[in-house]
Amino acid sequence: MVEKITKGTWKKKKSDSKRKFKWFDKKILVVEDEKSNHMLIDLILRPTSARLLWAMDGEKAVELAQENPDIDLILMDIRLPKMDGYEATKKIREFNQSVPIIAQTAYVMEEEKYKVTDVGCDDLLTKPLQREKMLKMIDKYMKKKN
Repeated sequence: MVEKITKGTWKKKKSDSKRKFKWFDKKILVVEDEKSNHMLIDLILRPTSARLLWAMDGEKAVELAQENPDIDLILMDIRLPKMDGYEATKKIREFNQSVPIIAQTAYVMEEEKYKVTDVGCDDLLTKPLQREKMLKMIDKYMKKKN
């Protein structure tokens, strides 16, 4: 996005996401095993000032969710080593029914959409992740928690 300041002079505008989404007092658990997706999510969420916790597999996600009952939101990858996102979500729901869990997956068959909600996820983000869509979805759940 660019903005014209004066004749022949252009300046890059900050995206809406860099100005709009500020979660200084929020904690997000990101469950992602792929390094490239890990870096992308970090790049998207860093400007929000949210505190990020990371899990590389489903077992670690359950462990971190138990150790941090004040987590405000979980971004849960579905295809994970050790324990997949479905099973991790079920286990988290055994001790925390209120934390919003957003599934993230590249597998978007119709049955996948139903399966993520059946196990306890609140919403679904499809990969490749899109900055504005991701931030708006997270913001929707952050506002519900206030």
